[in-house]
Amino acid sequence: MDIHEYQAKRLLKGFNISIPKGRVAYGPEHAEYIARDIGGNKWVVKAQIHSGARGKAGGIIVCSSFEEVSEATNKLLGKSLVTHQTGPKGKVVQRVYVEEATDIKEEFYLGLVFDRSSECIMVVVSSEGGMSVEEISNNKPETIIRAKIEASVGMQEFQAREIAFGLGLDSKSINRCAEAIMACSKVFSKYDATMVEINPLVLTADDHIVALDCKMSFDDNALFRIPEISELRDKSQEDPQETYAADRDLNYVGLDGNIGNIINGAGLAMASMDMIKLAGGEPANFLDVGGGATPEKIVKAFKLVSNDPNVKVILVNIFAGINRCDWIAEGIIKAINEVKVEQPLVVRLAGTNVEKGQELLRSSGIKYEEASSLQDAATKAVSILNKGVN
Repeated sequence: MDIHEYQAKRLLKGFNISIPKGRVAYGPEHAEYIARDIGGNKWVVKAQIHSGARGKAGGIIVCSSFEEVSEATNKLLGKSLVTHQTGPKGKVVQRVYVEEATDIKEEFYLGLVFDRSSECIMVVVSSEGGMSVEEISNNKPETIIRAKIEASVGMQEFQAREIAFGLGLDSKSINRCAEAIMACSKVFSKYDATMVEINPLVLTADDHIVALDCKMSFDDNALFRIPEISELRDKSQEDPQETYAADRDLNYVGLDGNIGNIINGAGLAMASMDMIKLAGGEPANFLDVGGGATPEKIVKAFKLVSNDPNVKVILVNIFAGINRCDWIAEGIIKAINEVKVEQPLVVRLAGTNVEKGQELLRSSGIKYEEASSLQDAATKAVSILNKGVN
């Protein structure tokens, strides 16, 4: 789960990391009021969407008057901001963050992410802040410093100081930078984050270390134990299909193909997608309904998959162990009758109560193609798709 910049900065502030004065605004007059309340003679209006590279997309505007703050807010609100992370549709700006401008002396990059290969938290820093980490890696890889943190031990002060020293800071700034790095590590651990990125982390003209921008992502599976993070979720910034699935306990990932999948078990789902590819097709999604899916859950899965405009064929592949094929069959029949599924359907059932499940489907009167194996199911789905295209 991602959160907005202003929410991430609020978390940083709780760990004594310095941030510029600022507040979130939902309208031009509100933004102007915030600028007047902050004071000064220069402000930055930032579009709040779940994406990086907002500046390049015109989502960050520097303003020198209250009128400019109001105009910038009016320009951004309601706009679909397109970045390389949002896809061509972009994301609609529903709020902006108004903050005081900062007098910058130097910019740095600071990021903490999971390194699954070493099972450690990886700290990545660079003296080239303001650019994405991909740009830094491609253009100036020599500026990148990496350090691993053992999750069971946490970051040690000497590690933070060593990282700060590598940025070429003076002694006073090294201490302040090390404190910021330590604090980010605490945020990462306390809230089960999967990423904490401050870009840029800046050294100001008066030699303070300030987080000028921040992105955070969190482990969805840990949200039940950190309600203060779960409450920050903004569903308007998420894919509606994936939001629907998550709210109904369906493991779903949208893809770019046109063969929809309803499958039980992550391993079988991945194998099914591989088989579809081998048969010459493209899967439209990964969808695992789980080991104990009820007929009601199957109906929800059909609603999810059939509502995807890219899906031209639906493939149901069930290997029942804990599950039962007759439950799946009941769910399929109920979905066809209630949801009014229009896409052609291929069904492969195997395992517990398979004969009963197959008999229920055959006697139901619904139109579907029965498959005897995973390979047969994938081949038939691709064949039906190709006939429709031709």
